[in-house]
Amino acid sequence: MSSKSKHIKWGILAPGRIARKFASDLATLKDAELYAVASRNMENAIAFKNTYNAKVAYGNYMDLMNDPKVDAIYIATPHAFHKIYTIDCLRRKKAVLCEKPLALNSADVDQMIQVAQQENVLLMEALWTCFLPHFKNVLSFIDSGAYGTVLSIEADFGFLPEFKAGGRLFDKQLGGGSLLDIGIYPILLALSVLGVPDRIEANAQFFETGVDSECKMKFHYQQGKSAQLRSTLLEQTPTHGIIQCEKGKIVIHPSFHKPSKVSFIDHMGKETLKDFGVGTLGYNFEISHFNDLLRRGKTQSPIASFKFSKDLMQTIDKVKEIIGLSYFE
Repeated sequence: MSSKSKHIKWGILAPGRIARKFASDLATLKDAELYAVASRNMENAIAFKNTYNAKVAYGNYMDLMNDPKVDAIYIATPHAFHKIYTIDCLRRKKAVLCEKPLALNSADVDQMIQVAQQENVLLMEALWTCFLPHFKNVLSFIDSGAYGTVLSIEADFGFLPEFKAGGRLFDKQLGGGSLLDIGIYPILLALSVLGVPDRIEANAQFFETGVDSECKMKFHYQQGKSAQLRSTLLEQTPTHGIIQCEKGKIVIHPSFHKPSKVSFIDHMGKETLKDFGVGTLGYNFEISHFNDLLRRGKTQSPIASFKFSKDLMQTIDKVKEIIGLSYFE
């Protein structure tokens, strides 16, 4: 696809909670539409179609993948199914925006990227935080050097869901646990600001189902730089990001991974608060970026690049190894 005026027809594969948020923000874009939705349950597909004004509902995923009118597919299944459905879509020349994490381990991520490259089709991990105005502004400010070098990062993400042994968050076969579901956000912040760590410390608690209920991590870098990170399904946490620099501090207010406010506090204690209210849930920014890539015939994002997705999963794999978490036993 190379037409810069092309109206993008989207398909959603698996209409769960995250897909509802995605569809809601997709509806705010004038140059794209939700064309089709697929569920393994036809009633669910029809209900989603009616709620979000899609044109077509499918009771299985293959019909969506084979629909010639669909330009791009958003994959919103549980983590464990990202790989298989992404590859199925790519083989059918469908551009794929796959929810994070891209897969359960680095080997699977590598395979998905390899298929995308073989088929010459756009693939991007849905790291929506990277495209939010406040997050981009923070990274740009750090790059400006106004506060000097970053010394440390502190970030957390925690909430207390009702425990359900068969629920997505708690089921090992679905890729459940705090690390993959929400720990990815503090890790994303650390990698975006400081890069891949030289050394990792980590410890975790586990549910009876075998997935981690909480994970605490410390990333070590050269010159004594560090990132203190935490994900937990045992309690509600502030879910903020604090970046300490030589000449000041940057505080990304709760919830740091969503559209948010940012405080820039200089070495004299003067605080400048920036409000990045955007009027949407925030998914429209990654969708717009993806649409632009697709129109220009690009096969990967310069922001959520293949390298970044690989670095992210390799870092998560190291944490998993340290805490003794494996999804294939």
